Amino acid sequence: MTEIRIDHVSRWYRNVVAVNDVSMTIGPGVTGLLGPNGAGKSTLIALMSGFLAPSTGTVTLDGEPLWRNEKVYRRIGLVPEREALFDYLTGRQFVVAMAELHGLADAGAAAQRALAVIEMTDAQDRSISTYSKGMRQRVKMASALVHDPEVLLLDEPFNGMDPRQRIHLMELLRTMGAEGRTVLFSSHILEEVEQVARQIEVVVSGRHAASGDFGAIRRLMTDRPNRFVLRTDGDRLLASVLLGDASVRGVRLRSEGGIEVEASDFGRFSLVLPRLAREHGVRLLEVTPTDESLESVFAYLVSS
Repeated sequence: MTEIRIDHVSRWYRNVVAVNDVSMTIGPGVTGLLGPNGAGKSTLIALMSGFLAPSTGTVTLDGEPLWRNEKVYRRIGLVPEREALFDYLTGRQFVVAMAELHGLADAGAAAQRALAVIEMTDAQDRSISTYSKGMRQRVKMASALVHDPEVLLLDEPFNGMDPRQRIHLMELLRTMGAEGRTVLFSSHILEEVEQVARQIEVVVSGRHAASGDFGAIRRLMTDRPNRFVLRTDGDRLLASVLLGDASVRGVRLRSEGGIEVEASDFGRFSLVLPRLAREHGVRLLEVTPTDESLESVFAYLVSS
């Protein structure tokens, strides 16, 4: 099982601390890396790709240190946020050059495969200087995939892509995760992360704030009430019954039908709700959590 392990890592630039005592493990599947601007996401990706040395702590790939370890670079593909392309080359020439740097026996064939995967064959012979932002992102993706890496690290890969390109990249990341590759990507668009990665790592002000399935993270936030919308065939009756239970902080009848509930004890509420509905002859038609989205979890973590 391929995994990147970050163990008590800090990185500072003179008096500025970019990453502060972070520990996390990134394993097979797709993981989303979240945090506000300046939180340290790009620094962490640079550390995981071996392009930056930790000031303290260790960063390893399957136990092998990443910094200045050329033999593990072959296993990693990187899509940096920063533009690092050679505009005078064509897309195909750029990807072939990356294949040659990896020492691939048939660099041309490898480049063609990678360009086909990210649907860039039609534009491969155009100069990179003529590419849009989305096309530049896709040719960077091709260069990262050309050597068929086990690990893929992507820093804001969806920037500049149109909706069709975004959907294609999402499908590609999901496929690679399902194949058992270790994929980590950062994005400031939470909807994109939510559609691709259930596993998240959150950094805030250079510190590791949360790790895991974002639904599970939300349920661990016991200091914040869980919110639900219930659809039933007896809204008023069930609302009055729920108000009498200790697990419920508040109830509101919606003008369009249904009940909004704030539960202070998620575990108790999940057991009490079906029991009370059954005892009072109310049918539960729908129970929908309204603050278990990635957006709500991220907002809670950043504001805490």
